[in-house]
Amino acid sequence: MAHVSLERHKLPGRLGDPDMDLRSDPRLNPKVLKALETLGLDRNNPQSDLTSKSSIEDLTPLMEQLDVAFCTLYDTIQIDLPGDESEPQVERTTKIIKGPDNNDIMLYVHRRADASDEALPCVIYTHGGGMTFLSTANKVHFRWCTSLAIAGVVSIAVDFRNAYTKEGRNPFSTGLNDCAAAVRYIASHKSEFRIGKVITQGESGGANLALAIALKAKQENWINEIAGVYACAPFISNLWNMTREQALKELPSILENDQYLLGVRSMDAHAAYYTHTENTADPLAWPYHATVEDLKGLPPHHLLMDELDPLRDEGIAYYRKLLAAGVSVVGNINLGVVHATSLIFRQAVPEVHNSVVQSIAAFARGL
Repeated sequence: MAHVSLERHKLPGRLGDPDMDLRSDPRLNPKVLKALETLGLDRNNPQSDLTSKSSIEDLTPLMEQLDVAFCTLYDTIQIDLPGDESEPQVERTTKIIKGPDNNDIMLYVHRRADASDEALPCVIYTHGGGMTFLSTANKVHFRWCTSLAIAGVVSIAVDFRNAYTKEGRNPFSTGLNDCAAAVRYIASHKSEFRIGKVITQGESGGANLALAIALKAKQENWINEIAGVYACAPFISNLWNMTREQALKELPSILENDQYLLGVRSMDAHAAYYTHTENTADPLAWPYHATVEDLKGLPPHHLLMDELDPLRDEGIAYYRKLLAAGVSVVGNINLGVVHATSLIFRQAVPEVHNSVVQSIAAFARGL
Protein backbone atom coordinates (compact mmCIF):
# COMPACT_ATOMS: atom_id res chain seq x y z
CA MET A 1 0.00 0.00 0.00
CA ALA A 2 2.85 2.39 0.82
CA HIS A 3 4.36 1.62 -2.57
CA VAL A 4 1.10 2.54 -4.32
CA SER A 5 0.91 5.83 -2.40
CA LEU A 6 4.50 6.70 -3.33
CA GLU A 7 3.82 6.03 -7.00
CA ARG A 8 0.67 8.14 -6.86
CA HIS A 9 2.58 11.16 -5.64
CA LYS A 10 5.06 10.81 -8.48
CA LEU A 11 2.31 11.72 -10.92
CA PRO A 12 2.47 15.32 -12.16
CA GLY A 13 0.33 18.17 -10.91
CA ARG A 14 -3.00 17.46 -9.25
CA LEU A 15 -2.93 13.83 -10.40
CA GLY A 16 -0.20 13.25 -7.84
CA ASP A 17 -1.48 15.72 -5.25
CA PRO A 18 -5.12 16.89 -5.51
CA ASP A 19 -4.29 19.84 -3.25
CA MET A 20 -1.46 21.11 -5.45
CA ASP A 21 -1.70 24.59 -6.93
CA LEU A 22 0.60 26.68 -9.06
CA ARG A 23 2.55 27.84 -6.01
CA SER A 24 3.56 24.27 -5.19
CA ASP A 25 3.87 22.69 -8.64
CA PRO A 26 7.63 22.33 -9.19
CA ARG A 27 7.25 22.36 -12.97
CA LEU A 28 6.16 26.00 -13.19
CA ASN A 29 8.67 28.57 -14.46
CA PRO A 30 9.39 30.84 -11.44
CA LYS A 31 9.03 33.96 -13.59
CA VAL A 32 5.54 32.89 -14.62
CA LEU A 33 4.68 32.15 -10.99
CA LYS A 34 5.78 35.64 -9.96
CA ALA A 35 3.54 37.18 -12.63
CA LEU A 36 0.62 35.00 -11.53
CA GLU A 37 1.15 35.97 -7.89
CA THR A 38 1.07 39.65 -8.81
CA LEU A 39 -2.31 39.12 -10.48
CA GLY A 40 -3.71 36.87 -7.75
CA LEU A 41 -3.92 33.92 -10.14
CA ASP A 42 -1.58 31.51 -8.37
CA ARG A 43 -4.23 29.70 -6.28
CA ASN A 44 -7.04 27.25 -6.99
CA ASN A 45 -10.19 29.31 -6.51
CA PRO A 46 -13.75 27.98 -6.00
CA GLN A 47 -15.54 27.40 -9.29
CA SER A 48 -19.11 28.09 -10.33
CA ASP A 49 -21.76 25.45 -9.72
CA LEU A 50 -23.04 25.95 -13.27
CA THR A 51 -22.39 23.22 -15.83
CA SER A 52 -23.16 22.39 -19.45
CA LYS A 53 -26.58 21.21 -18.21
CA SER A 54 -27.46 24.70 -16.94
CA SER A 55 -29.87 26.87 -18.92
CA ILE A 56 -28.72 29.70 -21.16
CA GLU A 57 -30.52 32.09 -18.82
CA ASP A 58 -28.47 30.82 -15.88
CA LEU A 59 -25.23 30.77 -17.87
CA THR A 60 -25.50 34.35 -19.15
CA PRO A 61 -24.48 36.09 -15.88
CA LEU A 62 -21.43 33.79 -15.67
CA MET A 63 -20.45 34.77 -19.22
CA GLU A 64 -20.69 38.42 -18.24
CA GLN A 65 -18.47 37.77 -15.21
CA LEU A 66 -15.89 35.92 -17.29
CA ASP A 67 -15.90 38.64 -19.93
CA VAL A 68 -15.33 41.35 -17.33
CA ALA A 69 -12.67 39.29 -15.54
CA PHE A 70 -10.62 38.54 -18.64
CA CYS A 71 -10.98 42.03 -20.09
CA THR A 72 -9.81 43.43 -16.75
CA LEU A 73 -6.87 41.01 -16.72
CA TYR A 74 -5.82 42.06 -20.22
CA ASP A 75 -6.17 45.74 -19.30
CA THR A 76 -4.17 45.27 -16.09
CA ILE A 77 -1.33 43.01 -17.13
CA GLN A 78 1.98 44.63 -18.00
CA ILE A 79 3.30 43.55 -21.40
CA ASP A 80 5.84 46.24 -22.33
CA LEU A 81 9.58 45.57 -22.35
CA PRO A 82 12.68 47.77 -22.24
CA GLY A 83 13.69 48.52 -25.79
CA ASP A 84 10.18 48.43 -27.24
CA GLU A 85 10.58 52.08 -28.20
CA SER A 86 13.47 51.11 -30.48
CA GLU A 87 11.55 48.42 -32.36
CA PRO A 88 10.74 48.83 -36.06
CA GLN A 89 7.55 50.85 -36.47
CA VAL A 90 4.40 48.89 -37.24
CA GLU A 91 1.46 50.51 -39.01
CA ARG A 92 -2.01 49.44 -37.94
CA THR A 93 -4.82 50.12 -40.37
CA THR A 94 -8.43 49.00 -40.36
CA LYS A 95 -10.77 47.63 -42.97
CA ILE A 96 -14.48 46.94 -42.58
CA ILE A 97 -15.91 44.12 -44.65
CA LYS A 98 -19.39 42.63 -44.79
CA GLY A 99 -20.08 39.37 -43.01
CA PRO A 100 -22.47 36.53 -43.83
CA ASP A 101 -25.42 38.27 -42.12
CA ASN A 102 -24.64 41.63 -43.73
CA ASN A 103 -22.87 42.43 -40.47
CA ASP A 104 -19.74 44.56 -40.29
CA ILE A 105 -16.46 42.76 -39.58
CA MET A 106 -13.50 44.91 -38.61
CA LEU A 107 -10.06 43.78 -39.75
CA TYR A 108 -7.01 45.17 -37.93
CA VAL A 109 -4.08 45.02 -40.35
CA HIS A 110 -0.51 45.17 -39.00
CA ARG A 111 2.50 45.64 -41.27
CA ARG A 112 6.01 46.93 -40.70
CA ALA A 113 6.30 50.53 -41.87
CA ASP A 114 9.68 49.84 -43.46
CA ALA A 115 8.47 46.80 -45.40
CA SER A 116 8.66 47.07 -49.14
CA ASP A 117 5.60 46.59 -51.32
CA GLU A 118 6.51 42.95 -51.85
CA ALA A 119 3.89 40.37 -50.95
CA LEU A 120 4.54 39.17 -47.40
CA PRO A 121 3.09 36.05 -45.78
CA CYS A 122 -0.18 36.76 -43.99
CA VAL A 123 -1.16 35.50 -40.53
CA ILE A 124 -4.91 35.84 -39.94
CA TYR A 125 -5.28 36.01 -36.17
CA THR A 126 -8.35 34.95 -34.19
CA HIS A 127 -8.21 35.76 -30.48
CA GLY A 128 -8.90 33.52 -27.51
CA GLY A 129 -11.76 33.67 -25.04
CA GLY A 130 -13.47 30.40 -25.82
CA MET A 131 -15.25 31.88 -28.86
CA THR A 132 -17.39 33.56 -26.21
CA PHE A 133 -15.75 36.63 -24.66
CA LEU A 134 -12.82 39.10 -24.83
CA SER A 135 -12.54 41.93 -27.33
CA THR A 136 -10.27 41.85 -30.36
CA ALA A 137 -9.13 45.43 -29.77
CA ASN A 138 -7.02 45.28 -26.63
CA LYS A 139 -3.35 45.81 -25.89
CA VAL A 140 -2.52 42.10 -25.49
CA HIS A 141 -3.91 41.13 -28.89
CA PHE A 142 -2.48 44.19 -30.62
CA ARG A 143 0.95 43.53 -29.10
CA TRP A 144 0.78 39.97 -30.44
CA CYS A 145 -0.03 41.21 -33.92
CA THR A 146 2.69 43.87 -33.65
CA SER A 147 5.26 41.23 -32.72
CA LEU A 148 4.21 39.11 -35.69
CA ALA A 149 4.49 42.10 -38.03
CA ILE A 150 7.97 42.93 -36.71
CA ALA A 151 8.91 39.31 -37.45
CA GLY A 152 8.14 39.93 -41.12
CA VAL A 153 4.56 38.93 -41.80
CA VAL A 154 1.35 40.88 -42.26
CA SER A 155 -0.88 40.07 -39.28
CA ILE A 156 -4.61 40.67 -39.55
CA ALA A 157 -6.83 40.36 -36.48
CA VAL A 158 -10.46 39.50 -37.20
CA ASP A 159 -13.13 41.09 -34.99
CA PHE A 160 -15.59 38.21 -35.14
CA ARG A 161 -18.83 38.09 -33.15
CA ASN A 162 -18.39 36.48 -29.72
CA ALA A 163 -21.03 34.07 -28.46
CA TYR A 164 -21.58 36.40 -25.49
CA THR A 165 -22.30 40.09 -25.99
CA LYS A 166 -24.23 42.56 -23.86
CA GLU A 167 -26.71 42.80 -26.72
CA GLY A 168 -27.40 39.06 -26.84
CA ARG A 169 -26.11 35.59 -27.65
CA ASN A 170 -24.39 34.64 -30.91
CA PRO A 171 -24.19 30.84 -30.74
CA PHE A 172 -22.15 28.59 -33.00
CA SER A 173 -21.59 29.02 -35.92
CA THR A 174 -21.85 32.83 -35.91
CA GLY A 175 -18.25 33.64 -34.99
CA LEU A 176 -16.83 30.89 -37.19
CA ASN A 177 -18.82 32.16 -40.17
CA ASP A 178 -17.43 35.66 -39.59
CA CYS A 179 -13.88 34.29 -39.51
CA ALA A 180 -14.37 32.21 -42.64
CA ALA A 181 -15.79 35.24 -44.47
CA ALA A 182 -12.77 37.27 -43.40
CA VAL A 183 -10.32 34.62 -44.61
CA ARG A 184 -12.08 34.39 -47.96
CA TYR A 185 -12.09 38.16 -48.37
CA ILE A 186 -8.42 38.49 -47.48
CA ALA A 187 -7.40 35.58 -49.71
CA SER A 188 -9.25 37.12 -52.66
CA HIS A 189 -7.75 40.61 -52.12
CA LYS A 190 -4.08 39.77 -51.81
CA SER A 191 -2.92 42.71 -53.89
CA GLU A 192 -4.90 45.11 -51.69
CA PHE A 193 -3.21 43.78 -48.56
CA ARG A 194 0.15 43.20 -50.29
CA ILE A 195 0.28 39.62 -49.10
CA GLY A 196 1.17 36.19 -50.39
CA LYS A 197 0.21 32.92 -48.74
CA VAL A 198 -2.36 33.01 -45.95
CA ILE A 199 -2.35 31.03 -42.70
CA THR A 200 -4.84 31.00 -39.84
CA GLN A 201 -3.53 31.36 -36.29
CA GLY A 202 -4.96 31.75 -32.82
CA GLU A 203 -4.67 30.71 -29.19
CA SER A 204 -7.22 28.86 -27.05
CA GLY A 205 -10.68 29.58 -28.50
CA GLY A 206 -8.92 31.40 -31.32
CA ALA A 207 -7.00 28.20 -32.06
CA ASN A 208 -10.35 26.40 -32.20
CA LEU A 209 -11.45 28.88 -34.86
CA ALA A 210 -8.15 28.65 -36.76
CA LEU A 211 -8.55 24.87 -36.97
CA ALA A 212 -12.29 24.97 -37.68
CA ILE A 213 -11.81 27.45 -40.53
CA ALA A 214 -9.67 24.86 -42.30
CA LEU A 215 -12.23 22.11 -41.69
CA LYS A 216 -15.00 24.36 -43.01
CA ALA A 217 -12.91 25.32 -46.02
CA LYS A 218 -12.36 21.67 -46.87
CA GLN A 219 -16.08 20.91 -46.54
CA GLU A 220 -16.93 23.85 -48.82
CA ASN A 221 -14.12 23.23 -51.33
CA TRP A 222 -12.04 26.37 -50.78
CA ILE A 223 -9.22 24.84 -48.75
CA ASN A 224 -6.74 25.91 -51.45
CA GLU A 225 -7.10 29.48 -50.12
CA ILE A 226 -5.40 28.50 -46.84
CA ALA A 227 -1.70 27.58 -46.89
CA GLY A 228 -1.41 26.48 -43.26
CA VAL A 229 -2.74 26.54 -39.71
CA TYR A 230 -0.85 27.40 -36.50
CA ALA A 231 -2.82 26.62 -33.33
CA CYS A 232 -1.61 27.54 -29.83
CA ALA A 233 -3.17 25.90 -26.74
CA PRO A 234 -6.27 24.77 -28.66
CA PHE A 235 -9.63 24.70 -26.83
CA ILE A 236 -11.29 22.02 -28.93
CA SER A 237 -12.77 19.03 -27.09
CA ASN A 238 -15.91 20.12 -25.20
CA LEU A 239 -15.26 17.12 -22.96
CA TRP A 240 -14.74 18.91 -19.66
CA ASN A 241 -17.60 17.10 -17.92
CA MET A 242 -16.05 13.63 -18.26
CA THR A 243 -15.85 11.28 -15.31
CA ARG A 244 -12.48 10.95 -13.66
CA GLU A 245 -12.07 7.49 -15.18
CA GLN A 246 -12.79 8.80 -18.68
CA ALA A 247 -10.43 11.73 -18.22
CA LEU A 248 -7.58 9.54 -17.00
CA LYS A 249 -7.94 7.43 -20.12
CA GLU A 250 -8.50 10.16 -22.71
CA LEU A 251 -7.44 13.62 -21.48
CA PRO A 252 -5.55 13.38 -18.17
CA SER A 253 -4.36 16.99 -18.34
CA ILE A 254 -7.86 18.20 -17.45
CA LEU A 255 -7.31 16.58 -14.04
CA GLU A 256 -3.57 17.19 -13.79
CA ASN A 257 -3.81 20.94 -14.44
CA ASP A 258 -7.36 21.79 -13.40
CA GLN A 259 -7.64 25.37 -12.04
CA TYR A 260 -4.19 26.26 -13.32
CA LEU A 261 -5.43 29.59 -14.73
CA LEU A 262 -8.38 27.70 -16.28
CA GLY A 263 -10.98 25.75 -14.33
CA VAL A 264 -12.51 22.71 -15.99
CA ARG A 265 -16.00 23.33 -14.61
CA SER A 266 -15.95 26.92 -15.83
CA MET A 267 -14.84 25.74 -19.28
CA ASP A 268 -17.66 23.20 -19.36
CA ALA A 269 -20.17 25.94 -18.56
CA HIS A 270 -18.92 28.51 -21.01
CA ALA A 271 -18.55 25.93 -23.79
CA ALA A 272 -22.26 25.27 -23.33
CA TYR A 273 -22.94 28.92 -24.05
CA TYR A 274 -21.33 28.40 -27.48
CA THR A 275 -23.03 25.08 -28.26
CA HIS A 276 -25.77 24.41 -25.72
CA THR A 277 -27.67 21.24 -26.60
CA GLU A 278 -26.89 21.10 -30.32
CA ASN A 279 -23.56 20.74 -32.13
CA THR A 280 -21.83 19.56 -28.96
CA ALA A 281 -19.63 17.18 -30.97
CA ASP A 282 -19.73 18.96 -34.34
CA PRO A 283 -16.13 19.13 -35.64
CA LEU A 284 -16.69 22.69 -36.86
CA ALA A 285 -17.58 23.69 -33.30
CA TRP A 286 -15.17 21.31 -31.56
CA PRO A 287 -12.42 20.14 -33.96
CA TYR A 288 -11.30 17.42 -31.53
CA HIS A 289 -14.25 15.38 -32.85
CA ALA A 290 -13.13 15.49 -36.49
CA THR A 291 -12.52 12.08 -38.01
CA VAL A 292 -9.33 11.10 -39.77
CA GLU A 293 -11.29 11.32 -43.00
CA ASP A 294 -12.33 14.89 -42.14
CA LEU A 295 -8.66 15.83 -41.80
CA LYS A 296 -7.30 14.24 -44.96
CA GLY A 297 -6.12 16.80 -47.50
CA LEU A 298 -5.70 19.67 -45.05
CA PRO A 299 -2.70 22.01 -45.44
CA PRO A 300 0.30 21.86 -43.06
CA HIS A 301 -0.42 22.42 -39.38
CA HIS A 302 1.66 23.39 -36.37
CA LEU A 303 0.21 22.74 -32.90
CA LEU A 304 1.77 24.25 -29.78
CA MET A 305 0.61 23.25 -26.31
CA ASP A 306 1.55 24.46 -22.81
CA GLU A 307 2.72 21.96 -20.19
CA LEU A 308 0.65 23.21 -17.24
CA ASP A 309 -2.56 23.70 -19.22
CA PRO A 310 -5.71 21.58 -18.74
CA LEU A 311 -6.12 21.77 -22.54
CA ARG A 312 -2.70 20.27 -23.28
CA ASP A 313 -3.78 16.72 -24.04
CA GLU A 314 -6.58 17.60 -26.45
CA GLY A 315 -4.04 19.45 -28.56
CA ILE A 316 -1.74 16.43 -28.49
CA ALA A 317 -4.63 14.16 -29.48
CA TYR A 318 -5.48 16.41 -32.44
CA TYR A 319 -1.84 16.36 -33.51
CA ARG A 320 -1.89 12.55 -33.56
CA LYS A 321 -5.12 12.49 -35.54
CA LEU A 322 -3.61 14.86 -38.12
CA LEU A 323 -0.63 12.52 -38.39
CA ALA A 324 -2.96 9.58 -38.97
CA ALA A 325 -4.66 11.56 -41.73
CA GLY A 326 -1.36 12.12 -43.52
CA VAL A 327 -1.30 15.87 -42.87
CA SER A 328 2.10 17.55 -42.57
CA VAL A 329 2.11 18.52 -38.89
CA VAL A 330 4.53 19.59 -36.18
CA GLY A 331 3.66 19.49 -32.49
CA ASN A 332 5.50 21.07 -29.56
CA ILE A 333 4.96 21.62 -25.83
CA ASN A 334 6.15 24.76 -24.05
CA LEU A 335 7.54 23.45 -20.77
CA GLY A 336 7.00 25.17 -17.45
CA VAL A 337 4.19 27.48 -18.53
CA VAL A 338 0.42 27.84 -18.15
CA HIS A 339 -2.27 28.34 -20.75
CA ALA A 340 -1.43 30.91 -23.47
CA THR A 341 1.69 32.15 -21.66
CA SER A 342 3.33 33.21 -24.93
CA LEU A 343 0.51 35.71 -25.54
CA ILE A 344 -0.39 36.87 -22.02
CA PHE A 345 2.91 36.94 -20.15
CA ARG A 346 5.23 38.71 -22.59
CA GLN A 347 6.82 40.85 -19.89
CA ALA A 348 7.41 37.93 -17.52
CA VAL A 349 8.89 35.54 -20.10
CA PRO A 350 9.81 37.49 -23.25
CA GLU A 351 11.85 34.52 -24.41
CA VAL A 352 8.68 32.41 -24.64
CA HIS A 353 6.76 35.17 -26.44
CA ASN A 354 9.57 35.76 -28.92
CA SER A 355 10.16 32.07 -29.57
CA VAL A 356 6.53 31.43 -30.48
CA VAL A 357 6.26 34.58 -32.62
CA GLN A 358 9.38 33.61 -34.56
CA SER A 359 8.05 30.07 -34.96
CA ILE A 360 4.77 31.32 -36.43
CA ALA A 361 6.57 33.69 -38.81
CA ALA A 362 8.97 30.95 -39.91
CA PHE A 363 6.06 28.56 -40.46
CA ALA A 364 4.27 31.13 -42.64
CA ARG A 365 7.42 31.91 -44.64
CA GLY A 366 8.24 28.25 -45.18
CA LEU A 367 5.00 27.24 -46.88
